[in-house]
Amino acid sequence: MALLFEPIRIRNIELKNRIAVSPMCEYSSVDGFANDWHLVHLGSRAVGGAGLIITEAAAVSPEGRITPADLGIWKDEHIPFLQRINEFIVSEGAVPGIQLAHAGRKASHHVPWKGGKFLSPEEGAWQTLAPSAIPFIESEPAPKEMDAEDIRQTIADFAAAAERAMQAGFKVIEIHAAHGYLLNEFYSPLSNHRQDEYGGSFENRTRLLVEITQAVRKVIGEELPLFVRISATDWVEGGFNGDDAVQLAALLKTHSVDLIDCSSGGISPDQKIAVGPMYQVPYAEKIKRETGLLTGAVGLITTAEDAEQILADQKADLIILARQLLRDPYFPLHAAKALNQDVQWPVQYERAKR
Repeated sequence: MALLFEPIRIRNIELKNRIAVSPMCEYSSVDGFANDWHLVHLGSRAVGGAGLIITEAAAVSPEGRITPADLGIWKDEHIPFLQRINEFIVSEGAVPGIQLAHAGRKASHHVPWKGGKFLSPEEGAWQTLAPSAIPFIESEPAPKEMDAEDIRQTIADFAAAAERAMQAGFKVIEIHAAHGYLLNEFYSPLSNHRQDEYGGSFENRTRLLVEITQAVRKVIGEELPLFVRISATDWVEGGFNGDDAVQLAALLKTHSVDLIDCSSGGISPDQKIAVGPMYQVPYAEKIKRETGLLTGAVGLITTAEDAEQILADQKADLIILARQLLRDPYFPLHAAKALNQDVQWPVQYERAKR
């Protein structure tokens, strides 16, 4: 059997294959609510054969949204529609996962197709939060430097969101600590200039992520997988780098994290990213090799053959796809054919299998 279609068991959850749908912001919610767009978007990837379907970043608080159109999980009323989506995902043999997120200083923006700029007060802007009062872009308003109460509330928000995720039927929880959002802002020295126990040393800069990881694990128990998405490098000289990422992964391993979802960048407009096919795979390989943790490879992986080779070379344990699954929701079914694997199709589609 092709490695891409071998099941993988993480704690008490088994994925039928190694293909995961990466969190991809849809910016299609009102007041954080999932709707028919999310049902069709996520459901079609389950029909298409992916083993794990992870929602877009779900804000753990209103101020944690990137835009007013972000998905949310900060109140109980968000649960029922998410539950409906998850029931459909499970009916198609896939596992539903959710990414819990807080945008930090990159919150309070327009959706990308409306320019993505910072909201004005007249447009409903809200006060953003960050480890230090340093804006992402100099022309934007400075975020509020989080005080002790802000930090306590954020930890509580992640824990409460994890509880709602459990009630909605999610079976994999991912903490978003990448792409320049709040938790990445804390562990990157470029954005964290604090002088207290949450700033300065590596131990201090990673403290909030560790505390949130502990809080989420306490809520979800020992049976469900816990992933963390990190930016394995800032792509800026003097910033967080690949060796730091290994150290962070090793630390998270001691706090019951099961898999590191290895992305990169997003912390600074000065980043210089060497983009190319599979450009982030080396970070997944390095973390897997040096820590023994499971890793997910993401970033311009576009063919079944490349995905299979990543697994064969033991560079990662999951292939986490984004744009390729936007182009082709049925990529897993097509990949099976390319790799000469006979996988089950939805019974409604079997007439088109051959």
